[in-house]
Amino acid sequence: MLVAATVVATPAAAAPTTSATVNATVVKPIILTWVQDLDLGSITLKPGIWSNATVSISRVGVFSCANPNTTCAGFRQVAKYNAVGTNNMTATITASNVVMRNQADPTKTLTLTLDKPASVTFTNSGQPGITFAIGGSIVLNSTTPEGTYTGTFNVTVDY
Repeated sequence: MLVAATVVATPAAAAPTTSATVNATVVKPIILTWVQDLDLGSITLKPGIWSNATVSISRVGVFSCANPNTTCAGFRQVAKYNAVGTNNMTATITASNVVMRNQADPTKTLTLTLDKPASVTFTNSGQPGITFAIGGSIVLNSTTPEGTYTGTFNVTVDY
C-alpha cells in the first residue's frame, strides 16, 4: 500500500510591531565664575565671660551683629558667583561650611556656616547667566582669640 504524504506550507504569522518614542535632551555645560568674596567686616569683642554671639550676613545681604557682646564695623559683603547654563534647567548648588584659620595662629579656628541657595533655575541659555549670593555666620565667645580669620570654600553647580 502506498501512502502519499502531502506537506502544505502555511504562511508565517506576521510578527506584531509597535513604535517607541526616543527623546534626548542636550544641555550646555555649566560655566561657573567667581564674582566677589564674602566679608564679615571687623568684630570687636566686649569684656567679660560670655558665649554664642552670632555674626552673620544672609545670602540676600542682611547683616546681623545683634549680640550686645560684639560691635561690628567695616566693609561687609556676600560672596557672589555667576553661572551660565541651559534655559529652564535647574542646577543644584553645593558648598560646605568653612574652617577659618587665625592667620597669627592657625591652630585657632572659627567655623563659617554657609547660607546658600539650594539650586538655581536658568532663565536663559548663555550670557548673562544667573548671579547668586552666598552668605554665612560665625559664632564667637569671649575666649575667641583676636586676629584675622580666613578660609576658602568650593562651590559646585551641577544639573
